[in-house]
Amino acid sequence: MSGDVTDLVVIGAGPAGLAAACEARALGLSVILLDEQTTIGGQIYRNIEAAPPDRREILGEDYAAGQKLAAEFRESGTDYRGGTSVWNVTTDGTVDYVGGHTATVTGRSVLMASGAMERPFPIKGWTLPGAMGAGAAQILLKGAGAMPSGPVVLAGCGPLLYLLAWQYLRAGAEIGAVVDTTDAAGYVRALPHALGALMGWRDLSKGLKLLAALKRSGVPVYSGASALAIEGEAAVEALTFKHRGKPARLSASLVLLHQGVVPNTQLSLSTGLEHHWNSAQLCWQPVTDEWGRMGDSALYVAGDSRRIVGALASATQGRLAALSIAKQLGAAADIAQRATELKRQLAGRTRIRPFLDALYRPLTEHRVPPRDDVTVCRCEEVTAGQIRSYVELGCLGPNQTKTFGRCGMGPCQGRFCGLTVTELIAEGRGVDPEEAGHYRVRPPIKPVLLGDFVD
Repeated sequence: MSGDVTDLVVIGAGPAGLAAACEARALGLSVILLDEQTTIGGQIYRNIEAAPPDRREILGEDYAAGQKLAAEFRESGTDYRGGTSVWNVTTDGTVDYVGGHTATVTGRSVLMASGAMERPFPIKGWTLPGAMGAGAAQILLKGAGAMPSGPVVLAGCGPLLYLLAWQYLRAGAEIGAVVDTTDAAGYVRALPHALGALMGWRDLSKGLKLLAALKRSGVPVYSGASALAIEGEAAVEALTFKHRGKPARLSASLVLLHQGVVPNTQLSLSTGLEHHWNSAQLCWQPVTDEWGRMGDSALYVAGDSRRIVGALASATQGRLAALSIAKQLGAAADIAQRATELKRQLAGRTRIRPFLDALYRPLTEHRVPPRDDVTVCRCEEVTAGQIRSYVELGCLGPNQTKTFGRCGMGPCQGRFCGLTVTELIAEGRGVDPEEAGHYRVRPPIKPVLLGDFVD
């Protein structure tokens, strides 16, 4: 078990983590970066260094742009330790991880950049073989060039849904339909933020181009869909929904679900530091200062694990955190000029975010299952009806559901059911999600074998 000490430990090799490491190294700090994957890039730039030219062409310019950041990181001199799984972080900067065996590194500061995860989409049939997340499907495309062998239906809302459809078209995959759950109320909510969207016109124009490409290709698009459900006995057979007030059914063996991404807060929650419910993005987020520091601890958070901001803004947040850490450690006396430049950059890269948050707010019925027979906790097979019955018996928050019925105690440790459980309990009690609370997360964050502790 090692006991390395360094200026900065970065957890996560996505845009925020890579950019933070580069900025910190440029300021003379010693940096160790830990990441579960054996290749850098995180999910957004997954396999960026090894992806063949034709795949980079299929995935588009935004993906290919990750090559520049990857090259900068490789030249930075960062001590990169891939294939390592962090299972404990303390507020004073101690990080325990597994990489063949257990090891410990202490950072004078620690930056958590664990990125985002797909929001749960708990509808009838979502646990059937053939139903999966659109983000997971995109990872397969990035990492291995894997595509559906037959027609695929993409359902839900959010920019990724249309991006993946566009990428599939370029790759030659057959798309049966896109079922968009964005409703008329979403456009009304987004209207006050239209100016910000126009100021972020580059991002807006990209979205319009994706829509135009789908229209030209003849892919059926069902807008304003609701009441989604998946039919099937042993596997997916069809997607049903309501469209313009009428029932609709699409035969399919593969349905890709997506209704946005949320911060992966499992690591930051485990520290016991403060988190608040973000009512705009409908998720938990760590409470930080403008640099990403959590309270007066040694811990910082940057990128989508702090709040969903996208790849470019995540990289900027990572650099801002590195600046703050360098000043705190006495490695940079004056950071004002660089910080001003980065803050201006960050403002530009997040102008469109309020518009997107309002427009693509997931429907309540697809976050809080109205049907009692819908599975919420996939690991322990706990249904929405069971959660509601716990509330009737006096359950006040997610952590108590573990006692009532093991909800959140499976292999994922509540990662995938946590938001749904919070909202179900809040609905049942008639309170805000903030009051209902979240799971109490404790280390080990990831499973650790006793054999890992043997040298």
